[in-house]
Amino acid sequence: MFEEAQYFAPVATREDGSVVVELAAGHPGVADPVYRERRNAIAALALNHVAGEPVPPVEYTEREHEVWALVAGELALKHRRYAAGEYLRGCERLGLPADRIPQLQEVGDLLQPLTGFRYLPAAGLVPLREFYGVLADGLFHSTQYIRHHSVPFYTPEPDVIHEVIGHANALASDRFARLYRLAGAAARRVETQEALEFVSKTFWFTMEFGVLAEDGEDKAYGAGILSSYGEIEEFRGMDIRPLDVAAMGTTVYDITKYQNVLFRAESLTHLEDVVGGFWETCDDEAISRLAAGHAVTRA
Repeated sequence: MFEEAQYFAPVATREDGSVVVELAAGHPGVADPVYRERRNAIAALALNHVAGEPVPPVEYTEREHEVWALVAGELALKHRRYAAGEYLRGCERLGLPADRIPQLQEVGDLLQPLTGFRYLPAAGLVPLREFYGVLADGLFHSTQYIRHHSVPFYTPEPDVIHEVIGHANALASDRFARLYRLAGAAARRVETQEALEFVSKTFWFTMEFGVLAEDGEDKAYGAGILSSYGEIEEFRGMDIRPLDVAAMGTTVYDITKYQNVLFRAESLTHLEDVVGGFWETCDDEAISRLAAGHAVTRA
């Protein structure tokens, strides 16, 4: 999940108990009262969810299902050309519906027998340690709303298309799911905020915006690329650098634009060895040494 992007739509609970999602002035749905009420109601469902209970269903409208069907169909075509083979195998295993938005409970019911993952509803910003930490338990925090219908191929924040098409298909892969769990265990293991942010950045440049070499081409496996109609067409033209944990953990990125610096693994095994190995063993001291030996850069 793009945790930084959630700041564009903070969620507040008023004194009367009502929930309000505060959309930014430039948000596509800010002037649409119907959309704003939908966002408020969907956020309230997540806030009222009780741990251990089924994810509350959202009564999606016909228009919302149409947005999903349009974007899912177009992304599926692009995935055939640009997505890594392991991600495509996850798509086949999971079998998400193409014509309607699946409920998060439904997604978890599909994932659980495959890799043990389930989804948790998120109203808005999830603190880093909580978001990453529960990955170790096979849990993934996800929004439930969908982008505004006026711009179906754009969203300024992570919506259910990103969370499910981007992440759930990857979580249906045993190999990717193991990496998510290792990232979660690393987030729980480290103690300082600096180390936690380092772990978060390595996740950003891999599971969100990762690229790997496959059959002589750069293929995407990161959920941020694979859920973006525009970015998936542009990522091969970005500054793609060799996989480097220290560089990823110290690179400052801008979430409001396409990522112009990416990191490429030479294979899925290479990703598992380098990044998976780092997450499996890292601690505050090791991260401090890595960060000290690498100057902070901006993407």
